[in-house]
Amino acid sequence: MSIDALIVDDEPLARTGVRQLVDPLNDVTVVGEAADGAEAVRQIEMHDPDLVFLDVQMPEMSGLEVVREVGVNDMPLTIFVTAYDQYALDAFEAHALDYLLKPIEEERFEEAMERAR
Repeated sequence: MSIDALIVDDEPLARTGVRQLVDPLNDVTVVGEAADGAEAVRQIEMHDPDLVFLDVQMPEMSGLEVVREVGVNDMPLTIFVTAYDQYALDAFEAHALDYLLKPIEEERFEEAMERAR
């Protein structure tokens, strides 16, 4: 099974970091990147990805607001990627598949990807 993924983070280095973890995986293709919540919503509607790596804290529209905007039932599998652990409960209430803290540990990333598969 091939997984189409979207990477959403307002920090370019953070997007690059996720991409570096994803690129070696043969079964995952990055179909897009977004630097803010509004662009994330557009990319989700355009690409209909299977999986979204989603930052929680972004200017104007947070990752949690992205989930609300798309709709919990219409949202692809979501792995929240953030530097802040205080949003974990909110993320799981938004049906998060996983919640990874920055900097992302490779072992935790692999565990999250196993859940996605």
